[in-house]
Amino acid sequence: MIKGDFSPEDASEMIYHMISKKINFHEHRNFSSEIRFGEVDQHSVERIQQLKASLSSFNAVINEAKEQGRNLRISSTISVELI
Repeated sequence: MIKGDFSPEDASEMIYHMISKKINFHEHRNFSSEIRFGEVDQHSVERIQQLKASLSSFNAVINEAKEQGRNLRISSTISVELI
């Protein structure tokens, strides 16, 4: 899905956008659960925390690349299977 070499700025934008969309999805899912059932969606709450931690880790790598004047190689795939 994503494959290539990117400047730290482009990599930052791409990763931030992707993780933000996933956080947004889980925030909406949790909000819906609270409204409909009066309960938090614990999976979504935990996933939001994990995604925010991942974003922090990515930021550290991106900052390191900026400091060293280096690019980043990103590769990502999506695999879907029936279970």
